[in-house]
Amino acid sequence: MDSLLSSIKSPADLKALSVNQLRQLAEEMREAMCRLLGTRSAHFASNLGVIELTLALHTVFDFERDRLIWDTGHQIYPHKMVTGRYPLFHTIRTKGGLMGYPNPAESPYDLFVTGHAGCSISVGVGLKCGDDLLRPDEKRHVVAVIGDGALPSGIVFEAMNHAGWLKKPLTVILNDNKMSICHRVGGIAEYLDRLRMMPLYSGFKHELYRLLGKVPLVGDSMEKLFDQLRDAVKAGMLGGMLFEELGFHYVGPVDGHNVAALQKYLRMVQQHPGPVLLHVITEKGHGFPPAEKDPRTFHAPAPFQRVNGSEVQFRNGSAVSYTEAARDAVLAAMEADRSVVVITAAMCQGNMLEPVRDRFPDRFFDVGICESHAVGLACGMAKAGLRPIVDIYSTFLQRAYDQIFQEASLQNLPIVFMLDRAGVVGADGPTHHGVFDIAYLRPFPNLTVMAPGDATEMLPMLKFALQHDGPTAIRYPKAKAERVPRPVNPVRHGQGEWVRSGRHGVILACGALLGSCVKATELLAGEGWDVGLINVRFVKPLDQELILDAVRNFAVVVTVEEGVLQGGFGSAVLEAANDAGVETSHIRRLGVPDRYIEHAERAEQLEELGLTPQAIAEVCSRALAQRVAARPVHRTEAIL
Repeated sequence: MDSLLSSIKSPADLKALSVNQLRQLAEEMREAMCRLLGTRSAHFASNLGVIELTLALHTVFDFERDRLIWDTGHQIYPHKMVTGRYPLFHTIRTKGGLMGYPNPAESPYDLFVTGHAGCSISVGVGLKCGDDLLRPDEKRHVVAVIGDGALPSGIVFEAMNHAGWLKKPLTVILNDNKMSICHRVGGIAEYLDRLRMMPLYSGFKHELYRLLGKVPLVGDSMEKLFDQLRDAVKAGMLGGMLFEELGFHYVGPVDGHNVAALQKYLRMVQQHPGPVLLHVITEKGHGFPPAEKDPRTFHAPAPFQRVNGSEVQFRNGSAVSYTEAARDAVLAAMEADRSVVVITAAMCQGNMLEPVRDRFPDRFFDVGICESHAVGLACGMAKAGLRPIVDIYSTFLQRAYDQIFQEASLQNLPIVFMLDRAGVVGADGPTHHGVFDIAYLRPFPNLTVMAPGDATEMLPMLKFALQHDGPTAIRYPKAKAERVPRPVNPVRHGQGEWVRSGRHGVILACGALLGSCVKATELLAGEGWDVGLINVRFVKPLDQELILDAVRNFAVVVTVEEGVLQGGFGSAVLEAANDAGVETSHIRRLGVPDRYIEHAERAEQLEELGLTPQAIAEVCSRALAQRVAARPVHRTEAIL
């Protein structure tokens, strides 16, 4: 089953294998991927597509000394298998196991933890500059592998512009599978489609150069003539020489599933004296028919079992998620108001927006992996009179920070940011946790930040945001959508709500941990503690009257948030109390501490962070035991 794969202890072992053996190894690696997907969700189709490329890279280059950067990093699984980690491959994306992205803590073959798109070429240029300055005699090669979906990112062209000017040797592998997660979009995608139509160009050029080198006396002049002819042909047939005009020598396109061809062209570009882009054509999901037919579904599918060898049967849960609740709210808003439009950044599938795209194609905009442009686009739309919703993962909205500041907040434009995956996200780990958004959005004047306590509040909050005259943000987790039984108060700007009254203490719940806080109060009641609960709803502006009254009148106040404690909701409560001259020593803050949270199941991460009902109750119980005897308790009446 894995006779070759289990024998690979390091990339050096690959160099002794024949092309046929490498093909066999590729099939064993695909089989290992399929076995993994029988146990848990993982990135799948993207990894199937780069197996041959991974083998070719490691047989041509020596990455014990050379440099390899995988852009985005979710296609790292084949690389991990051949760099000594196959015995642990079954642990990937589990607590204490291998990370689903590159991780320098695991292996010297991983240089960066890369989970956001577009960084590879910038980092590669930096590595090359550093190696040339510090160890010029070693002449290390630097290789950056970037997908066609990430290619339009602004930072990519900033890096290519600089690399072309520096003229240092640098190899960029463009892994072109016509996809990001969904199908790629934009002018660059159309340009790459045209390049795909000329599969013989680079090979013909290489062979002609080889032949011209054997012709006496006329080689140099003939090469110049051929270069002029080539430029004219490319300009006429392709509409420009994008990469070559940026200073990169373009080679390709090359079949990304032909190991021998890949090795040939990698050796060719290895000798090039300046920056070179090797255009490799791959198929997302290659070698597994269901993934080939539907690479979107198989990007990171639910666990499945194979039926009849090639068909699959998914083991899906039936619970509705917050993402679906948000999507349904967006659909309802678009049905009610023709001025509402939706913008996403290559995450149509992740944000479950396909029904929105299909129902309102003229009001749905996928800009590709270009978050800064997404926010800038929304600002222009808002200025023109539309009501744009920017639906982006919390972790990816960070890439548009300056646009949130300059174009949205400073102009006070009515834009709604829907922050999916706010909080911890499970197996994707530290690159994808949406735990910084409260801290990075709170400082902006004019910006309202909301956190629904449960799915019931999603639609009312979106309706409020679309009527509010200024920028708003709504954050919600990657989790099952809970509904906390209670009479729900109308959503009013900067107002929270009492969920449960109490005498001894109070919990201030920020966001979708409200259900856990309800359970914590029930556990505390079993211990004899009568603890109240407030659903704060608004992080900014705070309901200062409600919150400061609670801080003044309860012996213990516990803030609960699924975000970083530094600059988060709990910090906002402390700041408000300090500004009002109110004592704060009885406030306890629960949230994400000042460290990165490793990959694990979401439930395991919440337990580690002390954000389960039991852990919240224990903090309250300990604090009450310490303080209730020393401080008078005033009953706070419920606002219900």
